[in-house]
Amino acid sequence: MGRLFGTDGIRGVANADLSTELVDRVGRAAVRVLAPGRGRFAVGRDPRISGDLLEAALVAGICSAGGDVLRLGVLPTPAVALLARELEVAAGIVISASHNPVEDNGVKFFAPSGFKLPDEVEARIEATIEEAPSLPRPTGPAVGRVRDVPEAAERYLAFLAGLARAPLAGWRIVVDCANGATSSIAPRLWERLGATVIPVCASPDGTNINAGCGSTHPATLQAAVVAHRADLGFAHDGDGDRVIAADSRGRLVDGDTIMGIVALHRAARGQLPGRVLVATVMTNLGLEVALRAAGIRLDRARVGDRYVLERMREVGARVGGEQSGHVIFLDRATTGDGLVTAIELANVLLESGRRLDELAGGFPRYPQVLLNVRATEPARWQQDPEILAEVARAKRRLDGRGRVLVRASGTEPLVRVMTECEDAEEAGAVASALADVVSRRLRGQVLGAASGQPGPPGPR
Repeated sequence: MGRLFGTDGIRGVANADLSTELVDRVGRAAVRVLAPGRGRFAVGRDPRISGDLLEAALVAGICSAGGDVLRLGVLPTPAVALLARELEVAAGIVISASHNPVEDNGVKFFAPSGFKLPDEVEARIEATIEEAPSLPRPTGPAVGRVRDVPEAAERYLAFLAGLARAPLAGWRIVVDCANGATSSIAPRLWERLGATVIPVCASPDGTNINAGCGSTHPATLQAAVVAHRADLGFAHDGDGDRVIAADSRGRLVDGDTIMGIVALHRAARGQLPGRVLVATVMTNLGLEVALRAAGIRLDRARVGDRYVLERMREVGARVGGEQSGHVIFLDRATTGDGLVTAIELANVLLESGRRLDELAGGFPRYPQVLLNVRATEPARWQQDPEILAEVARAKRRLDGRGRVLVRASGTEPLVRVMTECEDAEEAGAVASALADVVSRRLRGQVLGAASGQPGPPGPR
């Protein structure tokens, strides 16, 4: 069996490669590894149509191995992480494919601490999946039980509302819920805080999750903010761990800028330990420049919230995240939470007395060019002397004025070539020359270019 766990759990096309048989075995293996006695597992999911059958398979697998299930229903992923701590379970398990299309689904785990499982524990579960059919099957009173937790959403809402530092009376807020797991919770949260809420894409039918809406399609949010003359808006993804904002004129504010706004605000109040913020190698150079001017260090990690979190814990950072809007506030939550991030941003607006467009204007955006080279062995670029020499030349050319990044994609057969520079034409020329060398040496094909803009999640 190949590696099932990626950077964000097990993913696949539901009822195909992510079959009910596989998910049943995942449940049985989880009991064996995490709770060989009579352990409890909290299970939540997003509203995509395949969630019903995969939840049934997972619950059946857990119970057939002697574990008990606390069924949370449809909840954002970070709510399951929170409740994994509060309910004192062996693990919190989420059935979701985040911002992916409806045909996909996934299974991800949270430890009792609320953090994602360590790699070595995931590896043990994966190894045990192969043995699952032959594992002992308890009978009689030793079979697991299922209990619903009807107060799960309210417990999460109470936690979120407690983070707000002042009421939001008089505010008009658009919330794009991506027809996902925040569809019920996000509008209730902002109403509870006193705002007038305009919910959009908040009517999940099982098939419309992330469909032309949410943080991966921010034009829907932008248009709604302008049409309803709102003060600001937020767009989430399908499982609620990301958020993208829009100011009153419908201009987007991505994860980079949200992190920067909050970091500057906290630093000015002595609330940014180490004066450090962790972001990824894809984070725009403009954020680094703005933070450096304020005496704040930007520490870069690999792409992926797992790696951002690891680095945050290593350097003692409390704020970190990705351009995609997956932001982590370690003094608030153990994982990225789009609603926590939105509240943190609202708190800054309240305490500073400034509008979002004013605060966002302090972060320049360097032109960013991304070229993808399709290749059968993308990782081989790191051993090719001609490619390495061209990378070195590109870095010398932009030294002090920009950045060059080459990496193999973690999810597709692609080499990503990214350049940043104040001069957009020069960034494009450097990226094109480098991509041509990568393509020629790896016998690949250069695909279309994309300039880095706030909004959709960065490529993995």
